[in-house]
Amino acid sequence: MTGDLMRAFQINAGWLGNLSACFFYAYLIMQIPVGILLDRYSPRRLTTVAILVCSFSTLLFAENTSFLSASITRAFMGFGSAFAAISCFQLAAMWFPPKRFALVSGMFMTAGMFGAIGGQLPLSLMVQSGGWRSAMHTVGLVGLGLAALYFLIVRDKVTNKPTPLNKPQPKAPFFANLWHVVTNPQAIWLSVYSGLAFAPVTVFGGLWGVPFLSSAYQLSADDAAIVVSFVFVGFAFGAPFLGWLSDHIGRRKPILVYGTLAALIGLSIVIYGNALSYWTLASLLFIFGFGASGYFTSFAVIREHFSLTLVATALGVMNTFDSLCEALFEPLIGAVLDMTWHGDLLNGVRQMSPHGYHIALSFLPISMLFALISLYFINETYCRGFESTCHASHNDELLTF
Repeated sequence: MTGDLMRAFQINAGWLGNLSACFFYAYLIMQIPVGILLDRYSPRRLTTVAILVCSFSTLLFAENTSFLSASITRAFMGFGSAFAAISCFQLAAMWFPPKRFALVSGMFMTAGMFGAIGGQLPLSLMVQSGGWRSAMHTVGLVGLGLAALYFLIVRDKVTNKPTPLNKPQPKAPFFANLWHVVTNPQAIWLSVYSGLAFAPVTVFGGLWGVPFLSSAYQLSADDAAIVVSFVFVGFAFGAPFLGWLSDHIGRRKPILVYGTLAALIGLSIVIYGNALSYWTLASLLFIFGFGASGYFTSFAVIREHFSLTLVATALGVMNTFDSLCEALFEPLIGAVLDMTWHGDLLNGVRQMSPHGYHIALSFLPISMLFALISLYFINETYCRGFESTCHASHNDELLTF
C-alpha cells in the first residue's frame, strides 16, 4: 500500500516511514509495561482486550483523511499488537516444559508468519479490487472475530501444586522485577542481538521490499509482493524446525550464529545483486527468512535465564529493543531515499532509483553484522531452564551439606 498511502496523505518516503514507524513507537513504549502486566494478570483477558484495540484502530485507520489522525490510529495498532508476541511466549512458558519452549514458540512464530504472508499478495489483491480503505475494513473485521475466538478458546494455566522449589512467593514491586532484568548483562546483550537480527525482516518484508524489487528488478507490484512473501514463508518453515533442532542438539548459540549468517548472505545478494531471476530472488529471500527465524531462539535463551515469574518482563525488555530498531530503521531508510531522489514522479508518487535503494537498505546487512558480533557476549545455556539450574544448585547444596 506504499504508493496508495503516499497519494492519500500527500507524503514522501520519509513521512511514509514515520507513519509506518508510529506502530513501532507505541509498540516500543508498551513492551515493558506489557511484560509486567502479563506476569501479574490474566494473559487471556489482557490479550483479548489488546486484539480489540488493534482491530478497532485498524477500522479507524481506514477512515482517516489526515496524516495526523492516521499516525494516531497507526500508533494504537502498535499499542494493541504489543501484547501479541509476549503473550504467546508467556503461554508457552506456562503450559510447556522449558525443553520444549523453543519448538512451541517457533510454532507460534509460524502462525504469525501466515499473517505476514497474508499481508503480501492477498492484501495486494484486496487493495487492487476495492482500494486500501476497503482492505483495512476487512482486516479490522477479521480481527474482531479473532478476539472472540481468543477469549472463548485460550485458557490461563492453573498454578501447579506448590513444591519446595516453586512454592508461591510474594510478588515483588513492579520496578524491582524490571530492575532485576535490566541489570542482567545477558538480558541486555540478548535484547541487542534480537533487535538487530530481526529488524531487517520487518523493515524489508513489511515496508521497503516491494518498492525496492519493483525499482531494482522491474517487477510488478503483485510479483514483488509474491517474492517478498517468501521471506515469511522461509520464516514460517524455519522457526519450528530451528526450534526443534536447538532442543535436539541441546544448544542455542549455533542456531543464532549460523541462522543470522545465512540471513545476512541471502539479503545482501538480493540488495546488491544484478539481474537476478524471479526464482533466484524468491530462493534467496526464502533463505533470508529461514535463517532469520533462528533469532527467536534468543527468546528461549532469555527464558532460561529467568524464573517463570519474570519471563514476560524479560521478554518485554527484549521486545523493546526489537521495536526500537524497527522504529529507527523505517524512517531512516525513507529519509535516505528522499536524499537520493532525482525528482522522478509517477502518478504523484516519488520514484526512487536502484542506487538510492542500495545505499538506504545498506542499514539492514550492517544491522545483522552487528547482531553477529553481539553474540560473542552471550553465554550458551545448553537448553537448561532456570528451574532446572536452581534444582541442580539445590542438589549441590544438599550434597555439600
